[in-house]
Amino acid sequence: MTTSHEWDPSADPEHIPVLLGEVVAALSPKDGGTYVDGTFGAGGYTVALLEAAHCTVWAIDRDPAAQGRSEALSRKYPQRLHFVPGRFGDMADLLAERGVTQVDGVALDIGVSSMQIEDRARGFSFLRDGPLDMRMEQNGRSAADIVNSWSEKELADTIFNYGEERHARRVARAIVAARVERPFSRTLHLADVIRAEVRRSNDGIDPATRTFQALRIVVNDELGELERGLRAAERMLRPGGVLAVVSFHSLEDRIVKTFLKSRSDVASRPSRHTPASLGAVPVTATFTAISRRPVTPSDRELTGNPRARSARLRVAERTSAPPLASVAGGRA
Repeated sequence: MTTSHEWDPSADPEHIPVLLGEVVAALSPKDGGTYVDGTFGAGGYTVALLEAAHCTVWAIDRDPAAQGRSEALSRKYPQRLHFVPGRFGDMADLLAERGVTQVDGVALDIGVSSMQIEDRARGFSFLRDGPLDMRMEQNGRSAADIVNSWSEKELADTIFNYGEERHARRVARAIVAARVERPFSRTLHLADVIRAEVRRSNDGIDPATRTFQALRIVVNDELGELERGLRAAERMLRPGGVLAVVSFHSLEDRIVKTFLKSRSDVASRPSRHTPASLGAVPVTATFTAISRRPVTPSDRELTGNPRARSARLRVAERTSAPPLASVAGGRA
């Protein structure tokens, strides 16, 4: 097994990002260009961009473990790869502090990485026993804090809204009852309680999947971070720059789709039914969608990586219009 200083993304196919070729093709990196990999992870997108052109990549990740993985790559691509610890939702401020105000492309791969899932000490997996943690930044409120302290209604609403679990109330009731006897501290304890209440679905998805997803999203404020990241990309991208976002479930994809629609030329045309007397001010489109439908993994990719089955890539090109937040003083 290689150490982080010997790490080579091509040596571990499990850590090759989903839709890698499609993302790089969409960004179409050029010599002298500047790109943001907002979710560095194992560096798959970063490496592909740096290999595709003599460009510069600013790689961002909130997980402290990612910085160690970036060190070998920084030595391999001196002056071209710059790792920035932090959240991609703050990319505009993080890069402005380093003298970068405009970029040619932004890539975002939303959600948890395979490395985080496989590391049982991180507590993301319901298949491996570990501390019930799930914190990407390894600080703040953990999943255990939530399941041990939130009310039954708060848990049910969270599991239903963020996990899209039909049996959310039943699961929440079981969690509250179980924690009286034994507070939750381990992943398999929680997974076993859930499995006792929810049957495995016909598609074979583990009954714990949706509840673990909901807790992870809340612990890390993933949907809020995605919304902030989209607005930050709008500020950072120069005219003609490209935004490429890979998401893995409907909640994420819906946010990306809605954002791009609200910023696209579809939204820029005021309704012909809107009375002029209302004083409606048409908003100039800040993005042009490359395709109305998301790009999905090929059969070949799915054969090699079944985890890619739910992935969706949406791509849009930045126009020359100012960010929506600065149009008529509005709020993004």
